[in-house]
Amino acid sequence: DQTKLPNQLVFVEYDNYNQVADAIRNLVVRGAPAIGVSGAFGLALAALQSNSTTKENLILDLQEAREVLFATRPTAVNLGWGLDKIMSTAESGDSVERIKDLVISTAKDMADKDIEINKTMGKFGAELFENDDTIMTHCNAGALATVAYGTALGVIRATKESGKNVKVIAT
Repeated sequence: DQTKLPNQLVFVEYDNYNQVADAIRNLVVRGAPAIGVSGAFGLALAALQSNSTTKENLILDLQEAREVLFATRPTAVNLGWGLDKIMSTAESGDSVERIKDLVISTAKDMADKDIEINKTMGKFGAELFENDDTIMTHCNAGALATVAYGTALGVIRATKESGKNVKVIAT
């Protein structure tokens, strides 16, 4: 729960897409990549919550959940991306069980790929810095803004991991 930082470290768990929507709306989840993947997992929860027995009804349930989730931060590009990716995946399934499996595995894959992308970006970005450089960064661009590793701060992290000594100014 990012609203508790820096004074408390509070982890939250949700089992309902409406809880995920509240978390996005109330800034418990912040950072574009984190919001996008959270939306995807929100739709995965919606699929698990659905009692639909037909593909058509499950898609309708997911569309309703998508609207609720999207309304939380309609200007968040990553949220729309994550929701659209899950909806596209859901529509490709041929049965209720297959759709649920696809949606869950796609959300997990999106989370794994976010970490992979951030680490790759960090590795390439680290090559731009020399030992004893000073780096200035701004905004929530660390592990809390992503699934785990960080974007801009991921580059700084990778620079440190490569053995270089750098100073960081965070505005």
